[in-house]
Amino acid sequence: MHALAEHAGAWTGTNQFRLMPTDPFQDSPATAQVSIAARGNLTTIAYTWSHPDEGPQEGLLVVAPSDEPNAVVAMWGDSWHQSPAPRVLDGTFDGARVVARYEYGDDWWWQITIDATIPDTLSLQMDNIVPESAVPEGAPSGAYAAMLADLRRVS
Repeated sequence: MHALAEHAGAWTGTNQFRLMPTDPFQDSPATAQVSIAARGNLTTIAYTWSHPDEGPQEGLLVVAPSDEPNAVVAMWGDSWHQSPAPRVLDGTFDGARVVARYEYGDDWWWQITIDATIPDTLSLQMDNIVPESAVPEGAPSGAYAAMLADLRRVS
């Protein structure tokens, strides 16, 4: 988790959003502020983006190592996705890459990937994972990117 500490600071870039996998991505400006707290045990990522119809939005991710090796626990809140109650996610980390998810509905999953493996670049990807039971005939089940934030360090 300490690898994310190297990405502390301000970030700016773009966010792509789509509701359904067949929808085109809608681009908007995005920002993030990465902070390290609790003597390095917590990483917070406060981010902004804009919904194409509902305007400016914001979210917060708090990520910490779990008791298991290479495991994380995260708390996530977003003004558009699941407001007002935050969600708790479980996941893994490998260096500066974190993947965490939670289950909602009947076998639906939401997965967030934080990729800080490239210096001066921060990527946030949010995938909706559709269960086979909910897919129309002939359509694929599985993950599709609902949000993709591509951010660069603010100088």
